[in-house]
Amino acid sequence: MQPITRSTTIRDVARLAGVSVATVSRVLNGNHGVRGPARQAVERAIKTLNFEPNQTARRLSLGKTFTLAAIAPFFYRASSVERLRGLESVFSTSAYDLVVYNVETIETRDRYFSELLRPDRVDGVVVISLSPDDAHAEAFERSGLPVVLVDAVHPRLPSVHEDSALGGYLATRHLIELGHRRIAFICDELNAPLSIIGSNANINRLAGYRRALSEAGLPLDPALFREGPHSKRLARGLARELLTSPNPPTAIFAVSDTHAMGVLDAARDLNLRVPGDLSVVGYDDVEVAEYIGLTTINQSLEKSGRRGAELLLGLLDTPVDAPTGESVQPGSESIEVTLVVRGTTGAPLQRG
Repeated sequence: MQPITRSTTIRDVARLAGVSVATVSRVLNGNHGVRGPARQAVERAIKTLNFEPNQTARRLSLGKTFTLAAIAPFFYRASSVERLRGLESVFSTSAYDLVVYNVETIETRDRYFSELLRPDRVDGVVVISLSPDDAHAEAFERSGLPVVLVDAVHPRLPSVHEDSALGGYLATRHLIELGHRRIAFICDELNAPLSIIGSNANINRLAGYRRALSEAGLPLDPALFREGPHSKRLARGLARELLTSPNPPTAIFAVSDTHAMGVLDAARDLNLRVPGDLSVVGYDDVEVAEYIGLTTINQSLEKSGRRGAELLLGLLDTPVDAPTGESVQPGSESIEVTLVVRGTTGAPLQRG
């Protein structure tokens, strides 16, 4: 065992491992291009020498912060929490620290989009459920920093997203196949800035809902449509409006599990049995959905976060044998959506 001293340097590690200083640096920086015997030799040398790099000097010498940002509507969207869990599972094994920036207003989003995209702040950014417009995308490109979108899409940026239209279609078709004909739809405000410049998921899920109705020969009844801010409490109120109307729905498709839980609260308020008197389908399949037995659309939330993190690391990581300046350039990836049938859907009661 070599003596442990304060003067141990990266050159000592390279000498003991029998590799170049550059190779040691790549291992320390989390570059996955160093593999096999070379990586093992470096890791053994680091352990033998008890080497701990000076992080400040390392950042200055490499011109990197070793910090990544996630910009997301963290506190009011349960789906963001699970996507962030996926990000963290990947970044925690890399050389990078993750800092999360919560967005609840347009002003906050725009401030983060401008202030964080500087090389002295972060090395890369993941944007969750907030689709940038063309001006934002241009600013991202000018910054020179890698940006990956999760649950959002822009043609000039790499992204991981789910097929919201298909999810809306599967949810509505399931209710139609059970025999429902009056199926209501509850979603976020379609014209709210954070919905339109956000993920467009509401619009796409509505398109899937309309497609399923059309295929079944069912009319699109405006009286069965409700929209409002993303809130369980407000969804509860919207559902009460629908369920106390002269011709109430027998089923409600809610655009998120948060909305669906508000619908279930409204059903309890009105002493309606679920699924006897009312069937409910949510969207997201957050953890609590399984606990309460909610039929919903699973969109692999954690998986989408992991893939977003992997894409960003791919942009940050140039393989050892790649020509100078060459890096991974991923495009868009679509995550599969599936219907998860649980206890909140069933055939409608025959009303005399």
